[in-house]
Amino acid sequence: MTTDIQPTDSGAAGPGTATATTVLQATGVTKRFGGLTAVKSVDLHVNSGEIVGLIGPNGAGKTTFFNCLTGLYVPTEGTVSYKGTVLPHQSHLVTKAGIARTFQNIRLFANMTVLENVLVGRHTRTKEGLWSALLRGPGFKKAEKESEARAMELLEFTGLAAKRDHLARNLPYGEQRKLEIARALASDPGLLLLDEPTAGMNPQETRTTQDLVFAIRDQGIAVLVIEHDMRFIFNLCDRVAVLVQGEKLVEGTAEVVQADERVVAAYLGTPYEGAPGAEEVSEVEAAEAHSTAGTEGDTK
Repeated sequence: MTTDIQPTDSGAAGPGTATATTVLQATGVTKRFGGLTAVKSVDLHVNSGEIVGLIGPNGAGKTTFFNCLTGLYVPTEGTVSYKGTVLPHQSHLVTKAGIARTFQNIRLFANMTVLENVLVGRHTRTKEGLWSALLRGPGFKKAEKESEARAMELLEFTGLAAKRDHLARNLPYGEQRKLEIARALASDPGLLLLDEPTAGMNPQETRTTQDLVFAIRDQGIAVLVIEHDMRFIFNLCDRVAVLVQGEKLVEGTAEVVQADERVVAAYLGTPYEGAPGAEEVSEVEAAEAHSTAGTEGDTK
């Protein structure tokens, strides 16, 4: 993978460099569903050139937190800023600002081709209006050609160029995951959020995904990733934050997180001081499921 991809005004720097800037700043983010609190006062930042992991047991509020970051949910409390500007609470405006994401459940247009799916991701970077598109004027044709060229760059980057004309539904599962990443990159983000990118993958596909995420970071795009595969996360990330029942339990390097007894207890189910009961866990999971009902895409 040698094709360059350019983020929008990324201001990127490599990990640990003095010129790194804060790309994402979440401050006191809280999300309640009625009387249930799914995310509670979470602070998290991502710097340019970083890969940051977000882990936690099922029902910890990880995807709910992602939804608050990307405008799918309006936080009950707290703010989310991108490069110093507080983000609006509309997902398309968040994408336009420079944040793209993938989803835990793959959301592709199953009956569209691989190339067409990536072209959909270009819509926030296309400046031609409705009338230009309907009349297919010179401006629209030029933009269309540029968008297709950009989409092909991304398919080369993700290793899918040879399947540009295949229907998305006919791709193997691992390649559908790659296609969703390519479509997210089509909006030229400065920050990419990945929600369980290796879910359902075999070990070889997982290693390939790890290499792809490193390549994305090397192109100047910061990455925030949710994942249950601990080996993947600890090999990949510069920092890792742990959510347990909606609260950030600990944040640090892989070594710091792995050595924290509270993290071990949370994953093994051993109670620790202040831990919520199993009944509260079930209630939060049910509230999250009810809130997202009808919003999940169908890939088949």
